[in-house]
Amino acid sequence: MQTASTNIGERMGRSQELSDSKRGPVIGGHLGNKSIRDISWLLNIPRSTVSGIITKWKQLGTTATQLPSGRPRHMTGRGQRMLKLTVRRSRQLSAESIAKDLQTWCGLQMSPTTVRRELHGMGFHGRAAASKPSITKCNAKCRMPWCKARRHWTL
Repeated sequence: MQTASTNIGERMGRSQELSDSKRGPVIGGHLGNKSIRDISWLLNIPRSTVSGIITKWKQLGTTATQLPSGRPRHMTGRGQRMLKLTVRRSRQLSAESIAKDLQTWCGLQMSPTTVRRELHGMGFHGRAAASKPSITKCNAKCRMPWCKARRHWTL
């Protein structure tokens, strides 16, 4: 059984970003004419990480974390929970009415297209229900094969 390790070199897969306290010694080692391999071995950080930190420092002049690219999401976690709750209460509401409800309750100003996109991401799709044959009490109790397979359907 493996124990939780704070050593970045021992973990596999995508890991957390290095803290500023770990990035500083990397740049210090680089300015002290140490090789990437030596810095990596001394600090127990992967060589690719050391190389990336040095490259970023040369290009930007800083090792601070940059803002992420792209536009931030419009809907927060609270808004998504409200949207899911609204749809579960009544599955037949239109996207326009849901957008108006969200504006009244949460103060979120969003278009019906955004509502549809968010619902699609949550697994709600605008599809019609499957048509089922009309079952009467007589048909439900019938002993025919068609009826046996569907005898538990409700009226």
